[in-house]
Amino acid sequence: DFLCFGGADAVIVVCDASSLERNLNLALQTMEITPRVVLCLNLMDEARARGITPCLSLLKERLGVPVVPTAARTRQGLDSLMDAVSQVVRGAPPQAMQVTYPAPIEKALSLLTPAVESAVPGSRLAPRWLALRLLEGDAALCGGIEQYVGVSLRSHPAIVRTLAQAWQDLAQSGYEAAALRDAIVRAVVTA
Repeated sequence: DFLCFGGADAVIVVCDASSLERNLNLALQTMEITPRVVLCLNLMDEARARGITPCLSLLKERLGVPVVPTAARTRQGLDSLMDAVSQVVRGAPPQAMQVTYPAPIEKALSLLTPAVESAVPGSRLAPRWLALRLLEGDAALCGGIEQYVGVSLRSHPAIVRTLAQAWQDLAQSGYEAAALRDAIVRAVVTA
């Protein structure tokens, strides 16, 4: 709720540098909500002790967000982390990597995203991410939008009409509710 409605200027996603593959899913999911993300690779001292040296430039290039190595216990890199956050807050949003979903889901997103964008203009939430949550039937998010933004996505005519069409198209492609959720999770995990 705080990421969506709390007015966060930026998000620091802290990952364990020694087991990065387990932590990147959180980063990708956060980057779908907002591109204003800084990836903090903490425990760099432990990673180095295990012979692990993440390629920071490649991570930054692929993810499209600042990547800062730290060892918080010894305060190494914390100033650089705060500098990166400051740059993200003050500058243009980073060009964060976007997860690519199977073609039928991408088609549904391309139908629904413009309707969401027009229903919630100027929202800090990424319209594509909102559209994805609507496709999944995320009732809690819809309630949050109503409570914090004052817009009912579930009764907005353009969204209701477009969402029905998107669900129909997805069903014809074999993406009923459970299959849709599985495909979305799989796309994030394999991104």
